[in-house]
Amino acid sequence: MSLPETDSIIPLDVLYGTHRSWLHGWLRRSVGCSQQAADLVQDTFLRLLVRGQPINNSAPRALLTRIARALVIDHWRRDALERAYLEALAQMPESSHPSPEVRHEALQSLERIAQLLDDLNPAVRKAFLLYQLGDLSHAQVAQQLGVSSRTVERYVASALLHCYRLCFETEQ
Repeated sequence: MSLPETDSIIPLDVLYGTHRSWLHGWLRRSVGCSQQAADLVQDTFLRLLVRGQPINNSAPRALLTRIARALVIDHWRRDALERAYLEALAQMPESSHPSPEVRHEALQSLERIAQLLDDLNPAVRKAFLLYQLGDLSHAQVAQQLGVSSRTVERYVASALLHCYRLCFETEQ
């Protein structure tokens, strides 16, 4: 299969045929599972398809790597969230375990929350989580983080505004 010229646009099917095996190997080394790597390869090309923008031939592997790396990070985050959730469930009596459907919805919600908070400055994210989930006052969070109570108030307000904007504001 011949590749288009360096500065030309690559059709997605040519990109797929040319780089799928390489990307699968790269992902398999990253995640350690051939089946998971195959899923991530498909997700990578799906993102390109959904994006709907022409693909320039100047650095196709760099583009594929950037998209795949983000998907791997999402995979690891989902995996860590699921493990933490299952560990928390293991601490509860079995009679109070939620149904598989409720578990699935809870994991999806946790994943969405993690995505919402991912863009926050780490200090803002930590203050927000301590305040919201740690059941601590602004003063207690401030003491734990070594900042003023007013700074914690600004951090929490900033995180709330960030989440609100992501959830409710439409693109203009």
